[in-house]
Amino acid sequence: MQEGTIARLTDKGFGFISREGEEKDLFFHSNELVGVRYEDLREGDKLTFEVANGPKGPNAVKVSLVK
Repeated sequence: MQEGTIARLTDKGFGFISREGEEKDLFFHSNELVGVRYEDLREGDKLTFEVANGPKGPNAVKVSLVK
């Protein structure tokens, strides 16, 4: 599992995670959330996740909120 911080959220059900040491933010979709609702997330929240290759490049899967 990796950790990151929510950099941006959209009103379309997806967002981007910033990771320390990485220039490009990582895409995540609300379908990949585990144990938290998209509506409860805020920019700056810490997340854990795994990285998988999607059709448009790497994206976060199994995304959970760090409590």
